[in-house]
Amino acid sequence: MPINAPSVAELLGKISRTPLSVMEVCGTHTVSIFRSGIRSVLPPTLRLVSGPGCPVCVTDQGEIEAALSLLDRGAVVAAYGDMFKVPCKGGSLASKRSGGLDARVVTSAMEVLSIAVENPDREVVFLGVGFETTAPATAALVSEAARRGVPNLSVLSFHKRTPPAVELLAADPDLRLSGFLLPGHVCVILGHAPFRFLPEKYGLPGVIAGFEPDQILLGLAEIVRQHEQGAPALRSVYGTAVKKEGNTKALGLLEEVFRHRDAPWRGIGTIPDSGLGLRKAYESFDAEKRFSLSLLPGAPPAGCRCGEVLTGKIIPPECPLFRSACTPLSPVGPCMVSGEGTCGAYFRFYKGDRS
Repeated sequence: MPINAPSVAELLGKISRTPLSVMEVCGTHTVSIFRSGIRSVLPPTLRLVSGPGCPVCVTDQGEIEAALSLLDRGAVVAAYGDMFKVPCKGGSLASKRSGGLDARVVTSAMEVLSIAVENPDREVVFLGVGFETTAPATAALVSEAARRGVPNLSVLSFHKRTPPAVELLAADPDLRLSGFLLPGHVCVILGHAPFRFLPEKYGLPGVIAGFEPDQILLGLAEIVRQHEQGAPALRSVYGTAVKKEGNTKALGLLEEVFRHRDAPWRGIGTIPDSGLGLRKAYESFDAEKRFSLSLLPGAPPAGCRCGEVLTGKIIPPECPLFRSACTPLSPVGPCMVSGEGTCGAYFRFYKGDRS
């Protein structure tokens, strides 16, 4: 049944008798909700919970420390810009670069191929971070490097898979979630099928939505509708961008280059099958193997409660470091670093009320 704009207020109004907690998984949703003031127009019985949808935030401390260790060994390490300020033991990519080591900001994975070709006597490593949205670009980089026989390029693949994390949260009885607002751009790649477990296994609505305020409200209204009808389902209100089958070309590339593996998530722990490692056919481009890296879980900074923020168990103002020791200019944890981080969003927009 299609949803139109006049039905949104009516549907949201129905929950005054039925408290609901809905998790928006994606950091872009979190920022859009704050920027548009959506919380201020919702009834108090509809609680929005921010999830672990910021790729910078969920990258484990030990993974970043591994990248820093390669800089110390003389490699060129390339990464997207939002990774550079993430602090950890031994500094950050930005501080290492300030100290004279060769850390480079790139805006696309393919830029790394050019860096490797232009520096044949240097080992060039790409820090592959992100969800299913950025993983196809890393896969394309590896595939093209293999085709062209570029011997000095490798990838640290710390890519994360969204569905296993969503399932972990759906199964958590302490969160008592009523449904999930699913990330539109991840579903552009994956399609619908990977999230069917929400209604089928957990009896929870899962609604795919875009990032404009009207899309978010339509998604919330659909979750309310499903609760009213007692019929949880996987639905999309983002049909212009998301096909049920996803992006078959991108999915084929992911399948060709990557295999599923267990992966650590900052503050959450290891989630089975939630990471993407290189397949055996491409292991010559695997920086973990090339440099014999032993990845160990990193210890979070003292007092930092990023893990609880990422799982929706607390909101950022409940962390003792928020706005005191931890600010965007001097971040302690990655949730304050990234533009999509929950702590960063709260710092910029939160006024101590529902706005």
